[in-house]
Amino acid sequence: MKDFWENVSRYPRYFITFTLGIFFSIFGWLKPLLKNPVSAIALLGIVLGGGVFVLLTLRGMLGLGGV
Repeated sequence: MKDFWENVSRYPRYFITFTLGIFFSIFGWLKPLLKNPVSAIALLGIVLGGGVFVLLTLRGMLGLGGV
């Protein structure tokens, strides 16, 4: 039974490592775009627009308020 819990305890560490690896690779890919002010503003607009899109979609799907 000890081996079972030891194995289960590895999954959160794997998930955190996997998620951080994805974020670091995406940030490394987008880092050159942040050097140019025009592309940095465009990137910020895309990120904010995507966040608002997800927020409004979830509110509409869950019926949390008028859209």
